[in-house]
Amino acid sequence: MSRQLQPTFVLVHGAFANSFSFAPLQAELGLLGHRSVAVDLPGHGFGASYSRAYQAPQDLEGLASEPGSIKGVTLADNAAHLIGILERAKRNGPVILVSHSRGGMTATVAANARPDLIDRIVYVSAWCPVELDAGDYYAEPEMATVDVASLAPAMAGNPAELGLLRTNFRTADADVLGALKAAFLADSTDEEFLTFLNTFQPDENLDVGTSADRAQAATWGRIPKTFVRLTRDASMPLALQDRLIREGNELTPKNPYDVRTLDSSHLKWLIDPAPAAQVLGELTTLLEVPDVPDMSEVPDGA
Repeated sequence: MSRQLQPTFVLVHGAFANSFSFAPLQAELGLLGHRSVAVDLPGHGFGASYSRAYQAPQDLEGLASEPGSIKGVTLADNAAHLIGILERAKRNGPVILVSHSRGGMTATVAANARPDLIDRIVYVSAWCPVELDAGDYYAEPEMATVDVASLAPAMAGNPAELGLLRTNFRTADADVLGALKAAFLADSTDEEFLTFLNTFQPDENLDVGTSADRAQAATWGRIPKTFVRLTRDASMPLALQDRLIREGNELTPKNPYDVRTLDSSHLKWLIDPAPAAQVLGELTTLLEVPDVPDMSEVPDGA
């Protein structure tokens, strides 16, 4: 008899998030018998900056000016860090790379550079720029329903001066909290929303890449790929998700996306992870990897 090596899911978070975001999903994957690793990109997780000005009572003036550890971190830094993790994971068997939101940019750059490390790449309402740079999609019709201005009051400090993006997720301003909930987690309870908000970190890096960081047919295009659409996502509308799918398919028509759909806002799938874990588990059956001998059945001395 033979057996297939167990794949490892490598999970890449979005902006202002960290590996903690994936804890419920990892628990559900584990209970289904799947192995997973959640990544903290540089300047995230325990590498993030939380100043005393961010604590209550908040010092808003200090929050707007204090330095942050993520200053100077680039998309290339993120990709290099992810590639190091993929190299280690690949030693144990197949790798399914799963990215969410802004994490898709890092996953795409890593896939452009090292397609040999990835057996399937999965975008969950995640950025995979093809025709435009990521920031330029915001001027496109598919993003017309995104109210960026409503989120501006949550920002702290001048990004150009700080060298990073800073958001005050611990604000008590009802209008700001309402705008954040509407954008990212409208289908949750207020308690779920505030709990998730408190897992976010205030700082994010500025680098969203250039045309050189878009999906490349010769490398990225060789990897089997899945896009998980989130139907209630207000921050990355379904129209934009479908455009990214279409552009990816046009870039690699012989290797189109396997498309799945979840009824979720941008973040709800991470709070109620069972449907997402089921979808991800199904992808393990699509892996094209060779069988390996089951050495437990080889007689001693053979």
